Amino acid sequence: MPFNIKKRGKLTYYYEGDEPVLSNMVVETLPDGDLRICFSGLTGGYSAAGILGLDEVPHMDPDVEIPLVFQCWELWLRQAGICNSIADVDFIEVQAFAAQPKSPSPHLDPAGYQAELERLRGAYARAYREFFKAHCPENGVPARFTVHVVDVPDQAASYEFYATALYQRSRQV
Repeated sequence: MPFNIKKRGKLTYYYEGDEPVLSNMVVETLPDGDLRICFSGLTGGYSAAGILGLDEVPHMDPDVEIPLVFQCWELWLRQAGICNSIADVDFIEVQAFAAQPKSPSPHLDPAGYQAELERLRGAYARAYREFFKAHCPENGVPARFTVHVVDVPDQAASYEFYATALYQRSRQV
């Protein structure tokens, strides 16, 4: 689905619908022509799967969720005509809002709950590392800021992601 686009000075808003709540991306054109890109928050569950037209929805599976989020952002970059590959942008930061595990219950199985928390933390670190190694091997890795919350709106996901990246025109020669 093509984006609606609104330009306002050095900012370009890419959004869907006639009365958007938020933009998918907001792009700032810097004085040297580079683009600072703010990607809207996504989960690797229903939101990313839906954008990519997938029926399968991962359930707290970082090895699936992380690539789905970046695939969505890459799709948006192509739809906006900015670039064709996620490797063409340099991520500055990724903010992750981590939800508590859906199960086991922290009240009924505190040890199991703690083990699931540790599994998710390790799995997300591994999934980030593997994604950047496989898809952006020449790029640096972003700073990451994680906030732990009770839950995210998407019941199939355990994280919601937001990112800022830089498209450096001089590197695209």
